[in-house]
Amino acid sequence: MNNIQWYPGHMTKTKRKIKESLPLVDLVVEIIDARIPVSSRNPDLDALVSGKPRIVLLNKSDIADKAATDLWVEYFRKHGLCSLAVDCKSGYGLNRFSPLVHEVLAERIEHWKQRGMVNRAIKMMIAGIPNSGKSSFINRMTRSSKAKVEDRPGVTRGNQWYVTADGFQLLDTPGVLWPKFDDQKVAINLALTGAIRDEVLNVEELACELLTLLKQEYWGLLVQRYKLPPDFDGDGWELLQLVGRKRGMLMPGNEVNTERAAIMLLDEFRAGKIGRITLERPLTQHERVDNND
Repeated sequence: MNNIQWYPGHMTKTKRKIKESLPLVDLVVEIIDARIPVSSRNPDLDALVSGKPRIVLLNKSDIADKAATDLWVEYFRKHGLCSLAVDCKSGYGLNRFSPLVHEVLAERIEHWKQRGMVNRAIKMMIAGIPNSGKSSFINRMTRSSKAKVEDRPGVTRGNQWYVTADGFQLLDTPGVLWPKFDDQKVAINLALTGAIRDEVLNVEELACELLTLLKQEYWGLLVQRYKLPPDFDGDGWELLQLVGRKRGMLMPGNEVNTERAAIMLLDEFRAGKIGRITLERPLTQHERVDNND
């Protein structure tokens, strides 16, 4: 597969805004994709938010492999990063967010009380890569639809403040990718989960990558979803053609419309229709976990 690179110009400006806004907040909430906890953590963020307390939310955990998510939550905790498995669209797990914030900032809150700031609002920055679920999180916490939500990267463009039902003040920031993907596995994972615009990708090659991964780890889900023969032993391209044929995506001459099949496959994976799938696990990946608190 050709190298994937995507770094819109506004992201350089976003990094500068994050750095400038840090003195305004008490806490950074990093939202990552539970299906790709390594790939969806921007390595630049560690340096950008150095010195600030942080909470990691593993979003979209409803469509991630639960056993893998449990491993990741434990992994982050062992490395000094408080984390929660959540689904920002449905609100799953977010009832535990406020208590965790008060736990992480306990010393600071006590310090404020001693200085007479009993009802001081807690200010936090919401950060993460494109399409990670920042706007959905803000809308759930504010019980509104003020933050723009679309299932595509690059929707939020400017820093905006919101007030939650708990009295938290949230600073939204646009998603930030990094200028160059040194590890193409990371780039592929981001592309598979929708963090990179499909318009700059070869969707057929991407679908073949997905099928190859799923054949290794989640073959039973593929067989069940697309009614495949359990003993099928073809490669990703052959699998894509078979899936397209099973779904009746044929062109004149009985040829499979592989582009249409690829788009369908990627859409169904991203929506969790194939099943609960995680592409990275703590024991098999070189994790980028840092604790600068």
